[in-house]
Amino acid sequence: MAFNPLYSFFNTIRLILQRKIYFPKDRLGSTIFMGDGQEFTIFREVKIGGKSTVEHRDHQPAVFRVIFLLSGMKVEDNKRFSWIPVPFFVGLPGFQAKIWSINYQNNYFQGIYQWDSLEHAQQYSKSFAYRFMSNRSVEGSVSFEIIPNTGLKEYMDSL
Repeated sequence: MAFNPLYSFFNTIRLILQRKIYFPKDRLGSTIFMGDGQEFTIFREVKIGGKSTVEHRDHQPAVFRVIFLLSGMKVEDNKRFSWIPVPFFVGLPGFQAKIWSINYQNNYFQGIYQWDSLEHAQQYSKSFAYRFMSNRSVEGSVSFEIIPNTGLKEYMDSL
């Protein structure tokens, strides 16, 4: 299973046909209060495998959190544009969930992902989808952290 865009795209189609991709609406519009004082508003969420994220017994999940300031595009335009790369990460091995959010005070975007393992979270930081996002951002504005042995629900509950 390659960590590449073509594999992800076709795997995303398979997941769509199997009805395993969900876009929950219960958190939309909610505010995330980060430890550094920033506030992000959730505008989209995706989950794989069912309405609750599937945990694999043989893996410990990891959260991948990225923040960035977009270059050359209005916030509302990027919210629409951000649908384009979805098939290029949703189908990657180990992807389980993502929350999209925006800090309306400084226009920084935040993505909070759940991967089924630390290894897959680390691989994402070198993926086509991550590079695509980084290349569209203000130079020096992109930063990420990986929180091992933590699922998305546990991470969100800790904020």
